[in-house]
Amino acid sequence: MKRRHFVGGIAAAAGLAACSKSAEDCAPGAAASTETFEWSAVTSWPPRYPGLGIAVYNLADRIAAATNGRLTIKVYAAGELVPAFEVFDAVSRGTVEMGHDASYYHKGKLDAAQFFTAIPFGLNNAEMDGWLYYGGGLELWRELYEPYNLIPFPCGNTGVQMGGWFNKEINSIDDLKGLKMRIPGLGGEVLRRAGGTPVTLPGSEIFTSLQTGAIDATEWVGPYNDLAFGLQKAAKYYYYPGWQEPGPTLECIINKDAWATLPPDLQATVELACQAINDDVAAEYTHGNVNALAELTADPDVELRQFPAEVLDYLQQISTEVIDELVASDPKSAKIYESFNAFREKSKLNQRITEGAFLETRET
Repeated sequence: MKRRHFVGGIAAAAGLAACSKSAEDCAPGAAASTETFEWSAVTSWPPRYPGLGIAVYNLADRIAAATNGRLTIKVYAAGELVPAFEVFDAVSRGTVEMGHDASYYHKGKLDAAQFFTAIPFGLNNAEMDGWLYYGGGLELWRELYEPYNLIPFPCGNTGVQMGGWFNKEINSIDDLKGLKMRIPGLGGEVLRRAGGTPVTLPGSEIFTSLQTGAIDATEWVGPYNDLAFGLQKAAKYYYYPGWQEPGPTLECIINKDAWATLPPDLQATVELACQAINDDVAAEYTHGNVNALAELTADPDVELRQFPAEVLDYLQQISTEVIDELVASDPKSAKIYESFNAFREKSKLNQRITEGAFLETRET
């Protein structure tokens, strides 16, 4: 894996952040501490898996380089220390200092967290970053996690995902009925109401479940990761667009008590490194998806299909109902959704006349 490093910029910014407003605090040697820290990080991903899995290793490498070894992080992939879906609890308890996963895995424990990964027909990658970094989203995210002794950071985005791999054609709404599909988050609830059966599986179990018929379909990520898992060998029909995950954000979560032990310059380094990884993962997926899709579409056994308009309209209708019910029953979700949806509504015109209009023009 090629990795870009922003060590110089991060280190410089971290040094500046460590200085207070008083001049004496910015004297040579005043900001830096010689104390060292050794952390552990757990993830929901297979070890060094492209994109998702490699991101946290890259994060640990950059932090170690930028701090000259003052903060080192040992990474444990899914199942090596804790199961894939127990990252949140492990970091919250302080079993480890850091975790890397997706917030919609906390559905049932903290339903409002789903807004910070992806909701059906929600925000794309650029919109998520705009809302989180400048639209108040990150503040709401940290407020939501504070009672769990956690501090979240955006740390990767896959961009618009694919609709998934299917062992049967989806030609109408009726084809969703009885469909057993691996699909997490609110998308899973939408499928259930459409007559399907959502199944939650870690990435490592998807191929076998699809190949053996334990599930009829799966969404995972997109061409880059789907090809890495060989999902084209287990299903024939590859559907788009990924209505269920238009701009999924990955999270780095840090135990609040562990965070408090770091001096200001190391805190700044960690925060800046997370933002660098957030951008880097998006770039990796853009590049990886381009090349992987070309390989997949060259395979005569793969059929690339677009969901019928009536199916997408139906799923969007159900999505609205699901979100409305969640917001009505959960005050935390209601507060977050007010901000999320306000930004989405404002963004529609800008997206339509910029990205959407340009891509439509380029394709003609």
